[in-house]
Amino acid sequence: MEEAKTTITGVAGDAFLEGVEPLAKREEARVLDALFRRVTGESPRMWGASIIGYGEYRTTYDSGRAVHWMRTGFSPRKARHSLYFMGGYCDAAAAADRVEALARLGKHSSGKSCLYVNKLADIDLAVLEEIIAADWAAMHRLFPEG
Repeated sequence: MEEAKTTITGVAGDAFLEGVEPLAKREEARVLDALFRRVTGESPRMWGASIIGYGEYRTTYDSGRAVHWMRTGFSPRKARHSLYFMGGYCDAAAAADRVEALARLGKHSSGKSCLYVNKLADIDLAVLEEIIAADWAAMHRLFPEG
């Protein structure tokens, strides 16, 4: 079976955050890290070179492909932050429930499991907190064991 390309590394999340450039993106990444820590109660782990993940789960898709991945997380990319919400990817009901919150979030774009935000000033952080909490709950409902 093919190994996943993005796996947990030994790099400390705090060490990674110290190297995020530019400085404004680093400061926003610290805000996101604090928010994800508060909502999830988890310490971050690095997934690959640039993704900060909180929690993890394992599953096997109908195709037989086994997956070990983070429950939620983000990557402070230079152009925009990429936020990963696996609940909406794994469960259509969780994705549908998120629609109303996304309408209140502010300026963003999204994919099936990702939310893209240029800068935090563009969004309502209280709404983002709701989204993180709802997605976190969906992942624990879908995958009760880590």
